[in-house]
Amino acid sequence: MKTIDLRSDTVTKPTQEMRDAMAGAEVGDDVYGEDPTVNRLEELSARMLGKESALLVTSGTQGNQLAVMSHTRRGDEVILERSSHIYQFEVGGMAVLSGVQAAPIDGIGGRMDPSAVESAIRGDNIHYPRTSLICLENTHNRSGGAVLPPEHMKEVCAIAQTYGIMTHLDGARLFNAATALGVPVSELAAPFDSVQICLSKGLAAPVGSILAGSREFIQAARKFRKMLGGGMRQAGVIAAAGIVALTRMTERLKEDHDNARLLAQGLSEIPGLRIDMASVQTNMVFGAIADPGRNAGQLAEFLANRHIRINVLDAGHFRLVTHKDVDSGDIDNVLDGMRQFFAESQAYPVTGKTVSFKDNY
Repeated sequence: MKTIDLRSDTVTKPTQEMRDAMAGAEVGDDVYGEDPTVNRLEELSARMLGKESALLVTSGTQGNQLAVMSHTRRGDEVILERSSHIYQFEVGGMAVLSGVQAAPIDGIGGRMDPSAVESAIRGDNIHYPRTSLICLENTHNRSGGAVLPPEHMKEVCAIAQTYGIMTHLDGARLFNAATALGVPVSELAAPFDSVQICLSKGLAAPVGSILAGSREFIQAARKFRKMLGGGMRQAGVIAAAGIVALTRMTERLKEDHDNARLLAQGLSEIPGLRIDMASVQTNMVFGAIADPGRNAGQLAEFLANRHIRINVLDAGHFRLVTHKDVDSGDIDNVLDGMRQFFAESQAYPVTGKTVSFKDNY
């Protein structure tokens, strides 16, 4: 029986076209700059993102941390949104790897108030750290895959430019944002000095992310990548799947968004659940348990016994993420399971299991 895995779009399996491309990839030593498939992927990525240069990295976290390392110096301060992935879910990497501190700002739907951003910029004072970088995230994971409008990003980047501050965009799901907005991904990346995109989420490559920016920036990031052990050798095997991801998988993301809306609409009609339909903008659905006698841990256990996997956030909340391995028939099966749980859960036993937050980015 098929397992329907809605925990994250990180669980996507590579397509047969990707597997074939990987098997036949032309390779070389990438640390020497001699892997032709890696070079093609980096050139394609830079062109699509509208940047001078690009770098293949192992993960979105590595890409983000290389950006911080390349844009800052020790003792600096970085402005970012409080629930952003760089701040919450990258193991304190900014402090450990770059020796910088964070200046987190509360956001709404991932958006920081531009006036709050400007107020957080440090003045020229011997007691203050230097504000050297502002980071945004689009789509915003912890806000339910919310899309940051281009106007908002341009406004924040204009403030940064006024003060001589660099900007980085965590665009792990930037192609989802571009799909939702109906604009080229390069338009969303344009205001930023650097951008990171993931190949291994909705684009379904088995591994890898891209960091893009100016040639000088990528040259610095490439050296830091080597420092962190990210200098790969015959990485064309990985890059081949990334090329397929960028050329074949970006156009199908609307299907994931449509399935997320279909799922959210069905969930909103189930007594005992709360779904904010306005927050369902891309491929994520965040749900809240409305009945205090039931919890998300019970729901996850019930569904797991029916070969459906979800991401439990806390006792009252869960996350569902649609992707290319989930079709409309799977959505119907998930809704049937949800209806069954809330119809039967009066008699469903409480296991006493501890509910803990799990994040797959």
